[in-house]
Amino acid sequence: MPKPDVRKRKLSSSDDKNASVSTTRRKSPSSGNSGGGLPSGLKLSFLCLIVSVCLLLVVFGLYIDTTSPFLVQLASKLGYNKNQYAVIIDAGSTGSRVLAYKFDRSFIDNKLVLSDELFKERKPGLSSFADAPEKGAHSIKLLLDEARAFIPKDKWSSTPLVLKATAGLRLLPHSKAENLLNAVRDLFTKSEFSVDMDAVEIMDGTDEGIFSWFTVNFLLGRLSKTNQAAALDLGGGSTQVTFSPTDPEQVPVYEKYMHEVNTLNQKVNVFTHSYLGLGLMAARHAVFTKGYAKDETSLESICVNPIISNRTWIYSNVEYKISGKDHAKSTQENPIVDFDACLDLIKSKVMPLVKPKPFTLKEHTIAAFSYYFERATESGLIDPFAGGEITVEAYRKKAQAVCAIPNDEQPFMCFDLTYISVLLHEGFGLGEGKKIKLYKKIDGHEISWALGCAYNVLMSDDKFNS
Repeated sequence: MPKPDVRKRKLSSSDDKNASVSTTRRKSPSSGNSGGGLPSGLKLSFLCLIVSVCLLLVVFGLYIDTTSPFLVQLASKLGYNKNQYAVIIDAGSTGSRVLAYKFDRSFIDNKLVLSDELFKERKPGLSSFADAPEKGAHSIKLLLDEARAFIPKDKWSSTPLVLKATAGLRLLPHSKAENLLNAVRDLFTKSEFSVDMDAVEIMDGTDEGIFSWFTVNFLLGRLSKTNQAAALDLGGGSTQVTFSPTDPEQVPVYEKYMHEVNTLNQKVNVFTHSYLGLGLMAARHAVFTKGYAKDETSLESICVNPIISNRTWIYSNVEYKISGKDHAKSTQENPIVDFDACLDLIKSKVMPLVKPKPFTLKEHTIAAFSYYFERATESGLIDPFAGGEITVEAYRKKAQAVCAIPNDEQPFMCFDLTYISVLLHEGFGLGEGKKIKLYKKIDGHEISWALGCAYNVLMSDDKFNS
């Protein structure tokens, strides 16, 4: 079966944040006539009234949001709602996550309303089982069991099940990656969920960027507006940048990286690129191993405080011992990282890999997540529950402060924050004063490309979208 053209994806959207995303965690009222529902004659009369009002509003050019929670709940009471589920497994480089979604279909225009979700994570990532694919499949089975408990059994056969692997498997030798994927395919065939022949695969970086962009803008209520937010996703092996250029004259500049996305309400041209090797863990590896033989695992780095000695760090199934490196600026009484030397080293590794450079990214509102958010919370830049907005300069200043403190509990925080500041400023061309909005969740929903993927599956496949 040929893979769908990413430029022709059908992605549901809504203009109103509060209307498009239902954050209720209660079970939807049951459909049908049971449980004290209205008599069938009254239900039909109410439905006819609602449809008539909606048609009149459309005829007179007035907008009505058919994904409004009020209308969805009313349709549910009348027995005209339909629940649908989707299970997406994100096999990332540092961990695997299952995201199971519950949707309500709009009873008028067939749009999807997100009403509930499940999020569970297991570490290490699937790629860590490169030499033991059965164990890798078992780690996925444990996540799948969580989805089974979330979704009613009578819905399993009509629920799509998908696993997409990201940079971790992209970086493995082809044969080892395929062995892992085949072990998961065997697991999925016995799952009782709806599984297509291409349900288990290594995800294209373009899809990853577009689906993340969709998720962010859908949950922010900006998907159908003209000022969509840019989405920055920092993973372990790669980082994605996705935005819709505001000036049509910019489109030819990015021609090779532009994709047309159909959001049902309109067609949007977006720039997206996945920078393989610029994920946080991949960058650590590149910097820590600079100047060492390929098989050397005992490493010293100028980006690690001298008090750190033989700290274990595992990357791509290899165990390294990382130590700090002595230098002239550090003393026994005041051990510090040479921030400027570390900064220059990171720049030398980052800049050659930022191709193309997204030089108009600075014109957009920016929503950043994954390691951008995690390192900001762990270093005290933002509240871990509320999230927040910071500047590129705030990352740089916090990096300088952390690098000047002998922190044994966070041995790599100096590197991580310095790297993020370099990636944003020198790599992506953002000014020091550029504001970055950091998210883990929006309205209680996880920021993940998995939501965009779930919408794509349910809206583009006729067996789910009937």
